[in-house]
Amino acid sequence: MAAQVESVNTAKKLKLKQFIFPTDPDKPVRLNAACGVFITMNPGYAGRQELPENLKFLFRGVTMLVPDRQSIIKVKLASVGYQDFDGLDRKFTILYKLCEEQLSKQRHYDFGLRNILSVLRFAGRVLREEAEGNTEEILLARTLTDMNMSKFVYADKSLFTELIFDIFPNVTGKIKSKDHKELGNKVRELLADKNLVNKYDFFLKIIQLYETSTVRHGFMVVGRAGCGKTTIYNVLCQAMSELPDSPNYNITKMNPKALKGTEMYGTLNNVGEWEDGVFSNIWKKLNAKGKKTVDWIQCDGPVDAIWIENLNTVLDDNKILTLANAERIPMHDNTKMTFEVENLDNASPATVSRCG
Repeated sequence: MAAQVESVNTAKKLKLKQFIFPTDPDKPVRLNAACGVFITMNPGYAGRQELPENLKFLFRGVTMLVPDRQSIIKVKLASVGYQDFDGLDRKFTILYKLCEEQLSKQRHYDFGLRNILSVLRFAGRVLREEAEGNTEEILLARTLTDMNMSKFVYADKSLFTELIFDIFPNVTGKIKSKDHKELGNKVRELLADKNLVNKYDFFLKIIQLYETSTVRHGFMVVGRAGCGKTTIYNVLCQAMSELPDSPNYNITKMNPKALKGTEMYGTLNNVGEWEDGVFSNIWKKLNAKGKKTVDWIQCDGPVDAIWIENLNTVLDDNKILTLANAERIPMHDNTKMTFEVENLDNASPATVSRCG
């Protein structure tokens, strides 16, 4: 890698039109003078490695500042159609600041920019669909509640509700979750068919998973073994498949901890040929063009920073799987990346912030 970067830098300094790239010494490569190489990294995370000295020498460090969240929220609220963005941005910022300070410290809590942007995208959709008869304050408060309540532990739910009512005093008693009537009826019907007790908390988790899946292409269900995580996934997918004019929803499961990293993503064999791994094979199959079904790829097993770091480009807005052989496979709109885990003790903040 260092030799490749250095060859590009040298060619730019000499203002060459063509140069020899180290990987293909027999064929000159045309130089684009506008090209550049940039690295963003958090070396302190688990699963991350320091840059080698010969590569680090070729780059200049740049210190990054924490962005002004309120300005970002204000601009985004205006861009999705909110008229009262000048007051709502301040309330949004204060709410998340208080959440960071007052709620319990859990590994899966995330109040960073990725969470903020996903909430704002959903807030724009809610405004377009349900603006009639509701104020913008009510719609934003309801969006904040719906998008965050599913991840809170029991002790934090009442505190978050009190914070909402303190910061949005005009919405007290007016926040009502969206009624997914057709889906809700189908879920209740399936619960009865499977001889499962229709407890409100369990039903609510199914609806919350559905709402998360509509705004995130990567999400996790976290809980102890036997608490019903698999049943929530299965009931929801079956219910959505049986709705009128709905495509089939399929879940493809794998246990990433049962495989080595090379077995999961692929590696070069003894003769230098690339062999796909289990996950990369599944990914290629389920992201093929012309696919009409909706497929959820589910990693059922402990989250480990070592293997999940390779999925960061899948879980962020790039939505591309990058393999070690430089192959880049984009994610289909009908594909979701899901995880079923007991805890997130070994997950880095980068992974948590990318998932719903």
